[in-house]
Order: sequence, then C-alpha cells, then structure tokens
Amino acid sequence: MTPAPLAARLRDPGGPLFFPVTAFGPDGSLDLGVYRAHVRRGVEAGAAAVFACCGTGEFHALTPEEFEACVRAAVAETAGRVPVVAGAGYGTALAVRYARLAEAAGADGLLAMPPYLVVPAQEGLLRHYRELAAATALPVIVYQRDNAVLTPETAVGLARTEGIAGLKDGLGDLDLMQRIISAVRTEAPGDFLYFNGLPTAEQTQLAYRALGVTLYSSAVFCFAPGIALAFHRALAEGDDGTVRRLLDGFYRPFVELRAEGRGYAVALVKAGVRLGGLDVGEVRPPLHEPAEDHVKRLARLIERGHELLEETR
Repeated sequence: MTPAPLAARLRDPGGPLFFPVTAFGPDGSLDLGVYRAHVRRGVEAGAAAVFACCGTGEFHALTPEEFEACVRAAVAETAGRVPVVAGAGYGTALAVRYARLAEAAGADGLLAMPPYLVVPAQEGLLRHYRELAAATALPVIVYQRDNAVLTPETAVGLARTEGIAGLKDGLGDLDLMQRIISAVRTEAPGDFLYFNGLPTAEQTQLAYRALGVTLYSSAVFCFAPGIALAFHRALAEGDDGTVRRLLDGFYRPFVELRAEGRGYAVALVKAGVRLGGLDVGEVRPPLHEPAEDHVKRLARLIERGHELLEETR
C-alpha cells in the first residue's frame, strides 16, 4: 500500500485509533489467542485502525518473532476492514528488519519509533527515517517524542520523502507543531497526516484540534471503548457538554491516576483490559504492575465513566 491510500483511509476516521495491548500468558509467553480476541473486540467496537505492537503493545519487550506473529494475527483479525499499522524501531538496521517483518505479515503501514538510546542531530534523524521508508513499500508515520524531536525544516524534508505519510506527535509542544504544520503546508503541500500521540490523547485533543489535528491515539479505547467512542463522537459533532463532562469526570482523574506510577501509560491500560474480563496477562519487565489500590481506583473510575454516559442520554 502506498502512502496515499493509507492517508485516505485515516483522513476522516469514524472511530478512535486502536493501540491494542499485547497479551501474555501466566508464564509470560505470548498468547496469540487472547491477543486476537482483543483485536477482534476493538475492531467490532468501532476502531478506525489497529496500531499493532506499538507503545501500548510493548514493542520494546517483543522479540522479532513475537512481533511478526502479533502483526500477522492483527492482520488476520481485521481482515481488511481497517488498516493495520505496525511499530518499527531501535537503530536503523533493526528498524528496517522490523519493517520488513511487518510487510511480510501483511501490515498496511509503519509507526517509526524513536531511535534507541542516542540523541541524533537532525541530519541523522532524516537519514534514519528515509532509509526506513526506502526499505519497504509500506508508508511510514514518524513518531516524534523523547530523543526524536524534529525541526520544521526536517519535517518538510520528511514530507518530501517518498514513503513517509505523516507525523505522530508525542511531545506536546503546540508551538512547534504549529510551525511544523505551517512549514509543511507551504513548502511540501500534500496529503500529510498529523496525529496527537500524547498519552491519553483525549485530554489534549481540543488543543490539537484547534491546530487542525483531528487524528489521535486512544489508549482508553483498549479497556473502555464505549467511553472512548462517546468522546470521539462528541468531538466530531461539536457536543461540548459531553466533551466537558467526560474530561472533568473521567479523563482528568484517569490522567492523574496514571501519573502516580512510572510506566502506567501501559501497565494501567493493561490492568483496565483485565478488569473488562479479558486476561491479557501482566506487563513484561522493566515495566511493573500497578498497585492494588490503583487498580481498584481504576475500576471505580471506569464505572463512573459509564455512569456519565448514561447521564448524557
């Protein structure tokens, strides 16, 4: 698939972008049966795309063989109903290897994670992503965060590169994002995608929407799809009352709970999926499980979120 078709499929999604967790069994090994069930439930609930083996999916903890198996399972479960985008990262050589595994498994695109460990200059970042884009026919979405922060000039260079379809922002610098969007619009016009990729992106989506960024990742969709869908719909329809109620009564408390533990952007989400009745197992080291009290608070918060939905009907 070339960048244009992927962009067309993601341009105006009817639902949130789904970043499934990766399921592990009691012994810590990959559980593809449960993973497939998790992906299937998300697609049936209304996900617009599946981003397999990315941050929430513990890309960092998967072997190449496990990665390929998960991407292949996600492709099989979606059966072409929605696109599957797979993570790819580490140094350039390994990122290329993961990209080719994803292509062989049938993925529709790649989410390029930040390079491992080093803090490269802009020239190095541009070369890294260009080599990754050239390695397969899959369109690449570059994930900006941590040690991979782009200047507007570098973003223009990426937008001009064949095979690079968009930018997912996990940094949260709205001034930089506005300058990037403006520079690409004027110097490399085309169908370039932008995503809000901050943890619990709903919390900041009003601000990103003002920049014209309508796509966002939803970790909440993993464990409370009804809440995530209601928020997504309210944003699209301009239902400010529902947006405010969910922000104040669910999303802000969830973000505050998430901030009480390192790695909770993954571990707390996985706990939420288990609370919903699907045993996706624990997170792998170096992440750790949430405290028991935090899981209980999450359960009460999910219940409150559903109560808020009933109040809006």
